[in-house]
Amino acid sequence: MHGRTEDSRPGLEAVSDEVAVILARKTGAERLEIASRMFASARRMLIHHLSDEHPDWARSQVEAEAARRLSHGAV
Repeated sequence: MHGRTEDSRPGLEAVSDEVAVILARKTGAERLEIASRMFASARRMLIHHLSDEHPDWARSQVEAEAARRLSHGAV
């Protein structure tokens, strides 16, 4: 698993070897739960950021922009 942290592709963050070992020991369901919680956390942080950046926007506008960004523009 060497080299995981040295990936130089733009915008890609790799996990450390230690984290990779821990994740490899998890079941698929456990890894899915972790991913789900990480996505929910990212969504909350983005919503807070957008709300701070655009205090004049309605909550629905903030949520729509968050959805657009998290879906890479597919929404």
